[in-house]
Amino acid sequence: MTTGSDRRLMVQADKPADFEEFYRATWPRLYRTALAVAGDAATAEDALQAAYARAYASWRRVRSAEHPVAYVRRIVVHEVVSTRRRAWTRRERPSASPPEPADRAAPSTASPAEHKVTEHDAVWRAVLALPVRQRAIVVLRYYEELSEEEIAAVLGCARGTVKSQASAALANLRRHADLNIEDLT
Repeated sequence: MTTGSDRRLMVQADKPADFEEFYRATWPRLYRTALAVAGDAATAEDALQAAYARAYASWRRVRSAEHPVAYVRRIVVHEVVSTRRRAWTRRERPSASPPEPADRAAPSTASPAEHKVTEHDAVWRAVLALPVRQRAIVVLRYYEELSEEEIAAVLGCARGTVKSQASAALANLRRHADLNIEDLT
């Protein structure tokens, strides 16, 4: 006869295998989402690490949720947004290469495919320049293809807040004169 403590040990023995399978299946997509919201790999990786640690700690609840991936995605986005609020993250960050001076624009001899890549890069640079909450909404809406209701649930805010922040984000993106908003989709 098994006791309550024996059953808890059996459930905990299954926990690592279930969690490991979940982790391997979801990490690539959640990393891309975290990277798009965070804007840099280090912050994305830190947010994912914290989110998966929280998910592991409450694995029974996560596993039994209607949409476990959405549950963890919410943790990841909250982690990125809350990290961006902390003062120490607003310090200057090193980059792989210095920015190009604006006056070095030369006539383009790029192919149409190269222009598309350049336009896509310009869109993502503009998205990365958005405030983190607006960026999260743009990423969740156009990259994750979530509805306004789903985004509100992920961010823990009202649907109206999502709509107003999305509108503000698109207005910010439109300010870039050479930016085609349709490149987001």
